This record gives sequence, structure tokens and C-alpha cells, in this order.
Amino acid sequence: MGAATTVILDGGMGRELQRRGAPFRQPEWSALALSEAPQAVEAVHVAYIASGANVITSNSYAVVPFHIGEARFAAEGQALAALAGELAQRAVQASGKAVRVAGSLPPLFGSYRPDLFDASRAHELLAPLVTGLAPHVDLWLAETQSSTVEARAIHAGLPKDGKPFWLSFTLKDEDTDEVPRLRSGEPVADAAAVAAELGVEVLLFNCSQPEVIGGAIDAARETFERLGVSIHIGAYANAFPPQPKEATANDGLDPLRDDLDPPGYLQWAADWRKRGASHLGGCCGIGPEHIAVLAQTLG
Repeated sequence: MGAATTVILDGGMGRELQRRGAPFRQPEWSALALSEAPQAVEAVHVAYIASGANVITSNSYAVVPFHIGEARFAAEGQALAALAGELAQRAVQASGKAVRVAGSLPPLFGSYRPDLFDASRAHELLAPLVTGLAPHVDLWLAETQSSTVEARAIHAGLPKDGKPFWLSFTLKDEDTDEVPRLRSGEPVADAAAVAAELGVEVLLFNCSQPEVIGGAIDAARETFERLGVSIHIGAYANAFPPQPKEATANDGLDPLRDDLDPPGYLQWAADWRKRGASHLGGCCGIGPEHIAVLAQTLG
């Protein structure tokens, strides 16, 4: 495939809201602005579209009890998810561009924590998100999934609406060995086989250091070739230092790496493209200026 086939994704939402002075604190993370400054959320979407993103992601990642609490989720979860979808769709309509909205379906029990996954509650937490987002999104994106169990649970809760299913795993990026692995320890090759079984349109890797993504792309590509399936591969890394196993995504703000400025991040993305990734964007700490460079150079 030539470079012209690259699909450019957006970047992180939370840090960009913070950078713009929107209401932003832990544990609510990016969900706080949905209720207190929705215009700021829409403005971030607008900025990513202006930077050249072909796909933007709804700001529904933190609309889970882990971030906003059980009581608020029960009372407002569906409405907040609907608002996240509306704001993304509004930005697309204002742009007049053929940009798609991905409905973000996050880890339901906390990022990087496959040990916290509770299968008995998965449907209860997923249903309000899906119901709220459904009228506004063009595809479903289960992102930052730490295990295949999480991914299967989200897939099982999707409506039979014919919309594409994109699946994005987060990778182990500290205490690593020579085998690319999910944060659960499962090999990426096994996870790619599960993705093929679930019928994903795109398999991505996100919210990990860029250093571990290339190997994961290779493992996924080789698995798909072995299985004889045609599935797109993508990546959107974060700008964090390594995240330890006991990390929780709602207890503070991580520092960002100085070397992952737009030119530095582009070098990684260009390598992923050479390895076969056709969908490229950014996660936490990767902003519109990074996406603009990707769009200009690789799009």
C-alpha cells in the first residue's frame, strides 16, 4: 500500500483539554469537561480535524465509574456518553469534511489493570455507553484493552448495527521480554488471533510507549498473514514514561517525555508505517501539532 492510504487518527483528549485551560482534574480526567465545559471538548475535536485527522474519537473514555464514581455513572453515564458523541459529530459537521467518529469504549474497570476486570458487571457498565453513543458514531473503538477477556466482553456487548469494530490493545512497556505482550502478559500474536476471530476491521495498539509498538505491529502482521485474513493495523502511542503494573489512571498526572515532540513522534510513526500500519494517530500527550505533522508527511 502506498502512503496515500494512511488513515490519520486524532490524538489525546485529556492533556489537550488541560493545555487549553478547560476544567480538568483527577479522578474525573477528560469526563469533567463534558459537564463543565462541553465547548472545550468540541474545540479539541475541531483542532484535530483542522490538523488533518480522518477519524476523531468521542470523549467517552472516562465515562466509567472508575473515573466519575458509581453514583454519577448510574445517574448520568448514558447522557454523558450521548453528549460525547454529539460534540464529536458537531465538530465534523462544522468542518464540512468526510471525517468519521469513532465511539470510544474504554476499559470498564480501569486502564492498565486487567486484574480489576469483573465479567459479571461488564454488560451493566457497557450498555449505557453504547446506547448513548450509538446515534452519533460511525464505528466502535474498544481502546486501551489490557486483555483478550476485556476485548471479548466489549465485543459481546456491541449492537448488531453493521458498524465496523476497531480494537486497540495497550502493551506491556516495562519489564518486557523479547515477545510483544499485552499488559495481561498475553502474547500479541495470540491477541491478534482473537481479533481475527472477532471480525475486527482494524487492530491497533495504543497508550503504550512507542518503543514497544513496532514489535507488536510485526507480530500482528505475521499472525494475519498466517491466518490468511486481511485486517488493517494501526497505532497511537502515548508520551508517558513506562507505566508500572500498579499504575492507576486516575490518581495523578504523569510527566510527558521531551523526546516525543512532533518530529520525534513522526520518526516512530514512519517506522510503524513501514512495518505495515495503515492507521496512525496519538494517545495521551500527543496533540494537534503532532497529528498535523503525521497528516502532512504520512497522510
